[in-house]
Formats: sequence, C-alpha cells, structure tokens
Amino acid sequence: MKHSVLSRIGTLTAAAVTVAVLVPATASAAVSPVNWGPCPEDVAAPGVECGTLKVPLDYRKPDGATIDIAVSKLASTKPAKRRGIMLTNPGGPGGPGLAMPAGLRTAGMPSSVLDAYDVIGFDPRGIGRSTPVTCDLKPEQQVSNVPPYARDAAAVAERATYVTGIAKQCGESKTAANLPYITTANTARDMDRIREALGEKKLSYYGVSYGSYLGAVYSTLFPQQTDRVVIDSVTGPGGLDPVTSRRLAEGFEDRFPDFAKWAAARHTSYGLGRTPQQVTAKFYELAAKLDGGAVPGVDGAAFRMGTFGALYSTRSFPVLAQQWQALDTEGTVKQTAQAQQIDPAQLLAGQLHVVCNDANWPEDVATYQRNVAKDRVKYPMFGAAGANIWACAYWPSEQIEPTVRIGDRGPSNILMVQNLRDPATPLSGAKEMRRALGDRARIVTVDEGGHGVWLSDENACGNNAVNRFLVEGKRPARDTACAADKGGLFASMTPEQRQEREKALDEVRSKQRMF
Repeated sequence: MKHSVLSRIGTLTAAAVTVAVLVPATASAAVSPVNWGPCPEDVAAPGVECGTLKVPLDYRKPDGATIDIAVSKLASTKPAKRRGIMLTNPGGPGGPGLAMPAGLRTAGMPSSVLDAYDVIGFDPRGIGRSTPVTCDLKPEQQVSNVPPYARDAAAVAERATYVTGIAKQCGESKTAANLPYITTANTARDMDRIREALGEKKLSYYGVSYGSYLGAVYSTLFPQQTDRVVIDSVTGPGGLDPVTSRRLAEGFEDRFPDFAKWAAARHTSYGLGRTPQQVTAKFYELAAKLDGGAVPGVDGAAFRMGTFGALYSTRSFPVLAQQWQALDTEGTVKQTAQAQQIDPAQLLAGQLHVVCNDANWPEDVATYQRNVAKDRVKYPMFGAAGANIWACAYWPSEQIEPTVRIGDRGPSNILMVQNLRDPATPLSGAKEMRRALGDRARIVTVDEGGHGVWLSDENACGNNAVNRFLVEGKRPARDTACAADKGGLFASMTPEQRQEREKALDEVRSKQRMF
C-alpha cells in the first residue's frame, strides 16, 4: 500500500496488489432480475420505474460480499419499434444517474429514440442510492477536487499537505473497506450485470463527459455485448488521469475566446472590454488584483476556477460577466442563486474514489511542482491548476488491477461526438481516444463551444448524427465535421418546455463538473 492510513482495509494485501490479478470480465454468480417499483420522490417521473440489483463488491470473488446498484427504467411504449435497452451515464465521475432517463426526455430526446429503447439510468457503485462511499468531508472541504491555481512551488506544497488529510479521511471512513473496488472497470462490470438482469443479449449506451470513458471501458471489456454506443464530450483513453487533469488548462484556453468575443459584443452592458483582446487582458488584470487580496472572500484561484466552471455552457456567460463586473467596479463578490442539485460531499467523495483508483498518480510533490511551473507558462490562464496535486497522490490503496487499455478489438459500433472548444474534455483528448478505438469508432466534431453535444447543443448536424445512429444504425462512413449553425433545434418547444429543458440540462451539468 502507498500509506498506512488504511488500517481498516487490512484484507487488501500487498501480495494481491503485487500479483496484479486480472479480474474476469464477468463473474459466475447468477444474476437475479430487477424487481421494479416506484422511484424515490426526488427522482420520480411519469413512466419511470426503479429497482435495485445486487452485484459483487469484488468481481474476483463473485460469491463474496455484495453491494447494491440502484437502477431506473423509462420503458419504450412502442413494442413494435423497440430495439433493446440503452444505459446512460451523466459523467463526473461521481454523478448519480438514476434521474437521467427522465432528464434526457425533458431535455428533448426525440420520440424515435424513446420508442426504440428502454432508457436505463443507474447510480454507479459508491454513488447516491447505490451502496455509497464517503470521505467524511466537512463543509469547508466540499470544494473542487480539481486543485486551485498554484502561484509557486510553495503553493503546491501547501496543497499537498491539505490533500494528504483528505486522502486520510477517505481511508479511515466507515466505508473504507469498499474503497479499492470503486473503479470504472467494476462499474462497467456492473453495467453488464444490469444487462443480464434485464434479460438482454446486448446493450446500447449513451455517456457524456466521464461517461464517455465508462462507455469506452465497457466496450473494451465486453465488445460482443455492445449494440450502439454513443460517447459525447470525450476524455482521453486514460479517463480522468493526470494527463486529463492537465488538459483542463488546454480546454480553458480553447473555450475562453468564445466568452471574450461574447463579452466584447456587450461592452456597453458589462464594461469588460470592447474587443476580445481587451476582455482577455481584463481576465489577467482581475486575477492579479485578486491574487493580491484586493477583495475579501475571493482570491485569484477562486476567480480562475469560477471562470472555468462558467465556460461549460454559454448560458452561464451573463452571470460570469456580472461577477467580473462586480469584482472590477465594486470590489465585491456578486452572489448568485444556485439550485443544489446533488450532495456535493457525496459527489466529491465518489469522484475521488474512481479517479484515484483508476490511475497510477505520481506520489512526489516535486513532480507536481515541475508540471505546475511548465503549465503556468504554457497555459497561463489555468495551467497551474490542472497540473497541481490531487489527493490521489496520497491515496491509501494501490490499484487492484491494471488500468483498462482501450483498444480497437470488437465491432465497429461506436459514435463519438465532440465540440471543438470543450473546456473540460478538449478536442486533443477526444482525438487520442479516437486513435485508441481505431476502426471501432467514428467521430463527429461540432464547431461549437461548451461541454456536451447531444441535446446540450442546438446544432442540428451534431444532434441528428446521434439520433440517426441510435434509431437507424446509420453512422458516417468516415470522421465528419459539423459546421456551426444558428441553433433553434428545439425552437418548437413552448416557453414552459424550454424552461424545463434548461433545468434538466443544468442538473446533468451539475453531475459532470469536476470542481
């Protein structure tokens, strides 16, 4: 083990880790069917049923301890058009997915897709109403797992001290015995258990953000059980690993020009600059001002993190501009009302378990200090945040199996969709995933900014590519680029429907964010 804080996981021996036992793709224990019933009140929606499935905690011991996986189903009402099941994942990692089928329907999922599939949601292992994990995070610790912008090597060392404590709390929590088994590979195995429990030979899938990596892992472990797989806003083939963390800075700088252009066109309203260059200069001016302690309650790191978060959706630009304006002209923090969609302590704990168990993170502070110094120059807006140290450096458990190597063996049935200017999963990572999947995949890029294509963007070309694949099985013969358009794909919605659509998208985005 890396450290001695996991005394409650004494059964996970160093020998088991050293041998690196390969976990079988499937376990031999029989799978019981899901008994469907009403959903919990906070995820209840017309036509949606919920149930629970028991799965092995450790797939190397299929007849050993079990945990619960909470599952939901929005069934097709057109048996003649039904193709099968489509599992879904909203991202995170750490995002609960029980409400996702209803959320996708509200966001505008076409009736043709609803007719073709029973849409399945589930809370991944360790999350929500599945058997949860905890790190006993105090309110003041319920902040981003993505590290803050480090101004110098001393700031990295200070962060290291802080995250050492977080890792220790995870390892000494009441759920510490489950800690090593909360992995993407095991979640993929749980997905296959859901498929078996529902009596299906194959499953289709839609996953966005981290959910793209989960879909790639499932497609690698269970290639012959995949039907039609859509992965949206795609990570690199290593998932949320140190490379992807550093790529957040690249995504920030890919996407920021969209905001700069937007704000410059509204200079009379916000006063942030008449040109995109002036708005960019204002970013650095405000960051420096806040680094110097000019505004109580917000520092330069928080300003950078808040700006990064707002780049996920153009709908957030007005609020971001108002916050900048208040900081610039009044020296105050503008408070904005935000609906609390999910338990942040649960999301953050679940996220850490997956991220830290999935990859082998560097353990020496000097590595992060060097990376921060490099990326502060290469990506000055956010590089010193993405390269900073995570709690994973001090995680109390070694990996129980090697990281899944995404490959090209299996049927050619994966569609990737990707915005050109995505702040969280930039295009470079999606291209790397595309190369890893080889002929199994085709990618449709969309000339838009923000996180999420299907149902999130109103780009007709990108959305229709997904709809056509899911319903008709038709996928571009080669990689395809969608031009920007004027949107309006959901213009036929009533104002009330559009408001509900935006609310549903906000809920999905709240589960995707890594901060």
